[in-house]
Amino acid sequence: MTHTWVVYESMFGNTREVAEAVAAGLREGGEVEVHEVSDATRLPPGLDLVVVGGPTHAFGLSRASTREDAGTKAHRAVESASMGVREWLAGLDGSTLPAYATFDTRVNHPRLPGSAAKKAAKRLRRMGATQAADPESFWVEGTEGPLVDGELDRARGWGRSLAHV
Repeated sequence: MTHTWVVYESMFGNTREVAEAVAAGLREGGEVEVHEVSDATRLPPGLDLVVVGGPTHAFGLSRASTREDAGTKAHRAVESASMGVREWLAGLDGSTLPAYATFDTRVNHPRLPGSAAKKAAKRLRRMGATQAADPESFWVEGTEGPLVDGELDRARGWGRSLAHV
């Protein structure tokens, strides 16, 4: 039985919904905890997998300035205003990292480049962690969402596939 953490950053709730769906799929393979990035503590010993997700901002991981900008444009409160995946990853101890998988949420527009999932994977790989799956993107309609139809089912399926890696 595996022990997995899903750590996410979310602006408008879409990435949180994907994180919860991924966790639901992962539960087929063991114990799963879901943590909003600002509440995620140090990774516990014995963790088998960490799944990290966040929204794509300015072609990659969010920064304090892009989170602030999202807050000024939002029609509702921003969920992960104080800290993002970028800062959380910078605070990790690379010597104790489990295998990882990364995902992001992105606006459903074919010509928009960049991926927070790929940037997070690159940072984890540089720290010496082992990639369990290729980075995955889940699509939202417009900046605030909602998720494109079928994306939560796809996220659960991706989580199920990770449970058997």
